Amino acid sequence: MQHEEKMSAGWSVRELTGKQFDELSANSAFGGFQQTSAMARLAASDGADTQFLGLTDEHGAPVAGAMVAYTKGRFGLEGSIWLGPLCDAANKEQLTALTVALRAAAHKRGAISVTCWPAQVYRLHDSDGEPTENPDNALIDAYVSLGWRHAGFTRGYASIVNRWNYVKDLSGFDTADQLLASYAKNTRRNVKIARNSGVKVRRLKRDELGTFHDICEMSSIKQHFANRDVEYFERLFDAFGDAAEFMVAEVHLDEYLNNWQTKLDKFEKDRAKFAASLETTKYPDDVRKKLNNAEKNVLAARKRIEDAHLRIERDGEVVPAAVGLFMWHERELVYFSSGSDERYAKFYAPTALQHEMMSRCLERGVNRYNFYGIDGIFDDPNSAGRGVLEFKQGFNGYVEELPGEFTLPVDGFRYDLKRLAHLLRH
Repeated sequence: MQHEEKMSAGWSVRELTGKQFDELSANSAFGGFQQTSAMARLAASDGADTQFLGLTDEHGAPVAGAMVAYTKGRFGLEGSIWLGPLCDAANKEQLTALTVALRAAAHKRGAISVTCWPAQVYRLHDSDGEPTENPDNALIDAYVSLGWRHAGFTRGYASIVNRWNYVKDLSGFDTADQLLASYAKNTRRNVKIARNSGVKVRRLKRDELGTFHDICEMSSIKQHFANRDVEYFERLFDAFGDAAEFMVAEVHLDEYLNNWQTKLDKFEKDRAKFAASLETTKYPDDVRKKLNNAEKNVLAARKRIEDAHLRIERDGEVVPAAVGLFMWHERELVYFSSGSDERYAKFYAPTALQHEMMSRCLERGVNRYNFYGIDGIFDDPNSAGRGVLEFKQGFNGYVEELPGEFTLPVDGFRYDLKRLAHLLRH
């Protein structure tokens, strides 16, 4: 569809260049890294056929659109619009025109269907999952009325796009200290522990992506999900450039050891002071309590120092303890994927990583931090995603419930055949 096609209501449809589509994504209320030319490059590197479809106004300016990635399925080509389209479902004329264009473009390619996962919010919830507004059922109705088939209101982690995201609004903060003060008490404490334990955050280079993969592998085994291979991370690194940051939080054990040695020296001086004053004081009970406390501190510090020596002998002086892949977009920063070394859990490297990246958002004027997927289960303390939820809740954000998956059949016979085969398998 290289040429422009006139639609009703003054809209026109044409293919956009990558630059034009990126401008549309940057300015859209529903824009995100999955609807960019960089994502198209990543998809193409994995064999997908991609297209930037744009809906333009009477002046030729793009007002809505979608990056569609076509991949080969068992019954033919299938189109995917990840966290798109860039179109407000409340604007029925635009959504109608874009749906007609998407169906026509897919038909021209011989595709059997197009599936989308709109980034438009269906319902907002507070941090504990309690709804804070009515659901936007008109959003669902708008898609369904145009022939899109809704997959339902699911919970749990999805294999392609999550329906539940945890988000923090950064617009009310000017400094990292203000940001820190907004966290829950335990999270504030953990940021400080990490800072005092020699945890430092830096960006990984391309030739260090093996480290990223290996730490993600640790988490994938523990949490029972499939990790990506190094080649995928390399392709993503190449496709997104500076818009993708592979970060690592490293424990500098030499610094950690020095900090505890300094504390031990202080505690031993305190112990000596209290021991000496015990012989002359008029308040022996008070001094004895202080002396006992000092002795406990000395023992604790010696234990930490011994542990630090053992860790250095085993792992070296600088140890990668947590990693995260962060995707920059004009509208937000997305915490896309991560991993951590459970042996260093008490150093709270993942917490340090989050605080560092949110602080960088403030520096760059990005007011939305997207922690990305949660499972949407808030009332079951034994759910598989409970730990992830509680970690993100510590930063005091809110929950966005998205509408989920919609599929637009293009070739009805093959689409129904695919659905039947799926039902028979399950």
